[in-house]
Amino acid sequence: MRFNLHNSLGAPQPFDTQRAYVTSPWFSSGVLAAIRGTIALYTLTTLVVILIWEVNVLHDADGYFSYFTELTYIGICSYYWASFVQTCGYALCQRRSSETIPEYPLQRWPRIFQLLHIMLETTVISYPILVTIVFWALLASPSVFSTTFSAWSNLSIHVLNTVWSLFEMIGTNSPPPRWSMLPCMIIILAFYLALAYITHATQGFYPYPFLDPSTSHSLLIGYIIGIAVAACIVFALAKTIMCTRAKFASKKPVAATFEIKELHGPRNESLMLEAGQMKSEELAYPETADN
Repeated sequence: MRFNLHNSLGAPQPFDTQRAYVTSPWFSSGVLAAIRGTIALYTLTTLVVILIWEVNVLHDADGYFSYFTELTYIGICSYYWASFVQTCGYALCQRRSSETIPEYPLQRWPRIFQLLHIMLETTVISYPILVTIVFWALLASPSVFSTTFSAWSNLSIHVLNTVWSLFEMIGTNSPPPRWSMLPCMIIILAFYLALAYITHATQGFYPYPFLDPSTSHSLLIGYIIGIAVAACIVFALAKTIMCTRAKFASKKPVAATFEIKELHGPRNESLMLEAGQMKSEELAYPETADN
């Protein structure tokens, strides 16, 4: 069988016939869009306020984009804005017509954008938990809660980040990532490691003290390997949570809520064929299962 990168990473064609990325087992797509929009707005506000604070109060914003915490939070913000737009599109399509199976824009976009959306979502369910673990295990100090602003900002980016991640795992029908995505997540971590040392070479500081070989010495390689192993464990945990949710949460088939009123003509025959295909698909999202 010919190897297909998009299929192997979870972006087959047709894309997302279950509308899993824009639906929830717990509430309607309209409510899901509202929740995603609220999270998107909160994360954007958090990022902007922290940046303004560092520029105007701390006068130390040069390394803002050198920290993995901020980069992953930007990823969360980006994903929730993207998923908000897609879910809104789907919810509006549901309201406009009852004679067609609703779609959302990403389904019609080039496959590369579908793949990037899936990859971004995978970072959202993987990296925030890793950030939370590393921060509270290795980096946190009493100064975290020394001021109201410090407490709020640290809770937002080191606690709520995991909440947003868990919501995507449990509160939506998003399918679990394929194992083939795991190497991509490790490669991104390797790129960040390179960025950290570029930051030291260009700005004279390490984003995280344990990356400094002059102080960590032989422990440095242990930290790097440990974080990589932790990333694999978090990925496996996220996949397990999402598989469990997919197995036990009751998800109403999308096609079951629509009625094709006119049964004649190639367009409606095509819609009925798609509806039958969607009804026959299993809840466990076989399109995301590993070959």
